[in-house]
This record gives sequence, structure tokens and C-alpha cells, in this order.
Amino acid sequence: MHSTIVSTALLARHLEDPRWLVIDVRHELSDPAFGRRAFAAGHIPGAQFLHIDDDLSAPTTGRNGRHPLPGREAFAARMGELGLTPQTQVVVYDAQGGMTAVRLWWMLRWIGHAGVAVLDGGLPAWLAAGLPVEAGAAKPRAASPVLIQPSLVGAVSAADLLANLAGGPLQVVDARSPDRFRGENETLDPVGGHIPGALNRFFRDNLGPDGHFKPADQLRAEFETLLDDTPVESVVAQCGSGITACHNLLALEIAGLPGARLYPGSWSEWCADPAHPVATGA
Repeated sequence: MHSTIVSTALLARHLEDPRWLVIDVRHELSDPAFGRRAFAAGHIPGAQFLHIDDDLSAPTTGRNGRHPLPGREAFAARMGELGLTPQTQVVVYDAQGGMTAVRLWWMLRWIGHAGVAVLDGGLPAWLAAGLPVEAGAAKPRAASPVLIQPSLVGAVSAADLLANLAGGPLQVVDARSPDRFRGENETLDPVGGHIPGALNRFFRDNLGPDGHFKPADQLRAEFETLLDDTPVESVVAQCGSGITACHNLLALEIAGLPGARLYPGSWSEWCADPAHPVATGA
């Protein structure tokens, strides 16, 4: 099974394969209805749609971040409605270089499903290759109960990171844009800045000019330069709400550097607690 990225050519060869499940997770923070409209207007044939807010997040409380993780059982049940089985190869796509697709990639690994990959280049690459799309609602698939397996990924909490500030081994890597990391131009969260001691790796730096992931050796060299001697097992990926942080986790996997963990609540959860310290600047 494929567990990082797949090409448009490979997916095109498997469009009629019932063992392959294609899922569209296009989303716009400024327009939550965008994804459903875009899917209805045109999507990869046979694809299903999952919504970042409604299907891949739990309700917010004002203290648990903008996109808290749902329960594993609830998420597994939703995937069962789409027909997920242990033999299913899932391919996830969006139209923004994997910006939101990576959330579902990580979550499926979170419930122990290894056969999930992101479509490299997303829908723009699919269209550029002259491949077909279809409009309308998703075609139903036979439902299947999903047995949750041991997680293939790791996560840490705000409490873990707060304790780590006293000199612990964890190294936070923030996937937000450099200006937001510095505490400038913050428009999504009420407080600007970053977790003290964090490094910045903007998720878009994982992509080449063509919108595809950079080659594995290039990604590896860039992450090794960023991390210096920090073992990847000590790395904690973070962003604004736990979504684009997964882009860095996928890039690390492509680079052959597995083992980093996610802080799901990310900055939106961290800054909601006035007891948490905040750093600004580079």
C-alpha cells in the first residue's frame, strides 16, 4: 500500500478499482461552505467528500483550539460509512498543495490505517494532466465497520509542552507562515506569537514551484539543517489548529525521517490559556 504520496497517473490507473477510496477535503477557512460547493461543481470521479469542520473535527469550546480532534471511535464510524476496510487504499486530495488533505492522512494513521496517501499536486495537477472530473453528489459506497487498530502516529498535549519548557527534549516545529510565527499579521487567533523555543518551517516550503512535494533527498537535507542534531523522535509538529502541521509530518515521512509527533491543539489552543507563555520575533 502507498503511505505518503501518489501521482495523478497512478491514481488514474486505479479509478475503477473498488479497493481504492478517493476523498476530497477541499476547504477554505474564510468560507466553510466552499468545499461542498467545489465538490458538487466538479471532483475526481468516484470521490467522496469529508468536511474539515463537520467530519474531521470535534466541537470547539473556546479552549480546545479551532479544529480539535474528534473521538477515534466517531471518526472510525464516519470512515466506515465510506466503506473503509483494512485492504482499502485511500487517496486524499485538495486544491492547495495538500494543505488540508494532510489532516485526513494523519487521522487515518491515528486509527491505525496505513494505506493512505496524499495526491501529489492535488486537483490542480489532476486537471493539468487532462484527467476527467464529474459533477454532482458523491456516489454511495457500501458501508463497512472499522476496527480501530493501534495508532501509527504520536501526539502530545499542551501540558506536555508546558512541562518541556523547563528544559525537556521536545523540539516544536511551527508550520505557520513566518510573519504569524513572529507574531505579526495574526488574523485567525486572538494572540500573536509562538510557543517559546519553537522553530519555524512554513509548510509551503515543502513544495516546489509546481505545487508538488520536493524530492525526498531535498526535503531530508532541509529538515536536517533545520533540526541540527535534534532526533526526529523529539520533534513535535504544530501550526494554527493542527492541520498544516501534518504537512510537515508528511514531508518528514517522504524524507525518510519518521517518528515526529503532532500537537493537535496547536497555537489556537495554546494561546487560549493566558497561563501559557508566548514568544514573539524570529
